[in-house]
Amino acid sequence: MDSREPAQAPTHTPASLATTLATLRAAWLKRRPDFAQRRADLDHLAAAIKAKREAIVEAINADFGRRASVETLAADVMVTLEEIKHVRKHLRSWMKPKRAPINLLFLPARGEIRYLPLGVVGIVAPWNYPFQLAIIPLVDAIAAGNHVMIKPSEFTPRTSALIRELCAAVFPPERVTVVEGGAEVGAAFTALPFDHLLFTGSTAVGRKVMAAAAPNLVPVTLELGGKSPALIAPGFDLALAAERIATGKLFNAGQTCVAPDYVLVPEAQREAFIDLFFAAVAKRLPTLGDNADLTCVINPRQSQRLREWLDDAKQRGVAIRQHAPDDGKAAPGEIIPPTVLIDPPDEARVMQEEIFGPLLPVKGYRTHDEALAYILGRDRPLAFYPFDRDSERLERTLDTVVAGSVCVNDTLIQFGQHELPIGGVGASGMGHYHGHQGFLTFSKAMPVMRQARLNGMFLFDQPYSGLMKRVLDVLTR
Repeated sequence: MDSREPAQAPTHTPASLATTLATLRAAWLKRRPDFAQRRADLDHLAAAIKAKREAIVEAINADFGRRASVETLAADVMVTLEEIKHVRKHLRSWMKPKRAPINLLFLPARGEIRYLPLGVVGIVAPWNYPFQLAIIPLVDAIAAGNHVMIKPSEFTPRTSALIRELCAAVFPPERVTVVEGGAEVGAAFTALPFDHLLFTGSTAVGRKVMAAAAPNLVPVTLELGGKSPALIAPGFDLALAAERIATGKLFNAGQTCVAPDYVLVPEAQREAFIDLFFAAVAKRLPTLGDNADLTCVINPRQSQRLREWLDDAKQRGVAIRQHAPDDGKAAPGEIIPPTVLIDPPDEARVMQEEIFGPLLPVKGYRTHDEALAYILGRDRPLAFYPFDRDSERLERTLDTVVAGSVCVNDTLIQFGQHELPIGGVGASGMGHYHGHQGFLTFSKAMPVMRQARLNGMFLFDQPYSGLMKRVLDVLTR
């Protein structure tokens, strides 16, 4: 574990943030990044990430108390490098103006869509994947030709300092600036008049971010969370479902915005699923205290929240099963063992808010339609995980449930696909990014119509002719 304290960050105030934004905007207005500059920035960023690969692992490990290195390399480093590679490969074609058809009556005019950078983009990143969720939006924003201000999480100070140092090594400060600080700095940051603001975090804070952006009419992309259900259809292989749900729930100790939040399973198979789930957990985590593959809960505040939710469920009479191998080893950080809560009532706190930890409610249902009605009666989730081999029933399910993203017969992996946009709906967020969608989010798709030398627009000149009236009479019948 890297126990080094992060280097001292510059002190930011609301006034200094406004000055920083003005500096970035003035530099952007003076010289907007062209294709060569954008591609060079992507290349330099990729090289810097590769050079700091071990430092990224150490910083995140220190911030979490213990973070499985495989999870950091896969979800924070590899996914980010793959995004850069994909964006770099397609950037030239994305930047080209696209021909757009013109209504027949206006020919021979021509139409096109041009993709222009917005200006200065603000990015607010969370603590659960502190590197990836700061840098992938940065990749998309600079690919679109913007300058960027990043506010990483104060709950991962070593990673935030590393992001600041990495960006300072790659970009001049008038193109990319990293702002560190607590809630007061974050509130001032989200109130700045950016040209676009992307926030990743909780639904509750997302509401505040949207309110802060509203006075300046700043367009926002909100990547929030919610209660993402896994629905096991009748007849599906329970063992396979248990394996895939266990992987999705244990990865990063369940601290993933698209982690399966609760499971709906046929009532008669509920106990069998729970047994299979714990078998899958035991296979993955035979020990806890000394297990380098187990990621800790980020800090005491979060682990205390989860324990309070467990206490709330116990007081309501909810049956609870917990994975607790007796390995006798002390843990270096905050550990909550993987835990199943059996049929908690909707009033329980674990069913009211996104869990964001290794707790898994399992609820039995009588009919598949009843399970769908349960999902539809709640806020639209960020992710939905149907497990079903019946193609006709599955298609009905996909036509019924509106979610930010869907992965059929697995969990989490949809998040890492370049051309599957990431974004919520309703309480789970708004807007998209990743790949081409990220480029589009941080661009203005500007329509341009080019009038031909010879055209019929004289017909619209006043006084309106009888011919024009007859033409309109025919066209509006």
